[in-house]
Amino acid sequence: MIISASRRTDIPSYYSEWFFNRLKEQYVLVRNPMNMHQIGKIDLSPKVVDGIVFWTKNPVPMLNRLEELEKYNYYFQFTLTAYGPEVETGLPSKNKVIIPSFQRLSKEIGKKKVVWRYDPIFLNEKYTIDYHCRYFAVLASKLAPYTEKCTISFLDYYRNTERNMKPLHIHPLTVEQQKEIIEKFVRIAQRYNLHLDTCAESCDFGKFGVSHACCIDKERFERIGKYKLNVEKDKNQREECGCVASIDIGAYNTCRNGCLYCYANYSGMSVNNNFGKHNLESPLLFGKVNEEDKVKERNVTSLIDRQMTLFE
Repeated sequence: MIISASRRTDIPSYYSEWFFNRLKEQYVLVRNPMNMHQIGKIDLSPKVVDGIVFWTKNPVPMLNRLEELEKYNYYFQFTLTAYGPEVETGLPSKNKVIIPSFQRLSKEIGKKKVVWRYDPIFLNEKYTIDYHCRYFAVLASKLAPYTEKCTISFLDYYRNTERNMKPLHIHPLTVEQQKEIIEKFVRIAQRYNLHLDTCAESCDFGKFGVSHACCIDKERFERIGKYKLNVEKDKNQREECGCVASIDIGAYNTCRNGCLYCYANYSGMSVNNNFGKHNLESPLLFGKVNEEDKVKERNVTSLIDRQMTLFE
């Protein structure tokens, strides 16, 4: 089983102590986002957790506790863009905090365990194609020694993102603009020996040498863990998504990064209310189990292929 921690919220930044408590207890409770009264109990013991993918914009709260992950195979999806505080309202200084934390994380765990994400890309009067290219190059120069690749994507429109981003006056991206950005980013990435891929994009950028990313990546885990995994593509993701199956242990409306483009937060009020219900000792990310809730233990097993090959 692979754990996603989490597409729905920034666990390393805001819930790292809770997460380490869950590892000590070796289980976590997760509400079904489609039915909040259904709660899954997930085994977090190393014997069944084959890997953990952390999604974050700021891993600083975890940096002094990485040794507590030594029994697990893991890597980070680390989003670092060129947007300012009017877009990513809750992040600390990128030059003083975020970029140094990226570099430190890579030094401590290795560059193959830190994937840079520059996404989502959108355009307006300030954030033009030239702006993105200029600052993508700046970031690439600082991050290339500390990662193997960069994954990019273009902004997807959801009801809550359209509402939240209205003050930014976004210009819809045309296919030609996407291709222009891809072509220019590829040249920059090549300059710094970075592999470039895209996350769940419907357009084919193969002629630029850019393929679909596998953000929850079977091959990366096999390299890190030196094992073979019998895991299938995640059927719950879009067709263009290359991710393999995983269990997400986060919750929507809990991330305090304040990114206006975020699909996982519906309102700042909901985020604040849910964060106020966070308990470090609770098996749930926020709130508690109520009488009307039904808790069911998920049947999970290790997906590592234990059979010896002919050549082993």
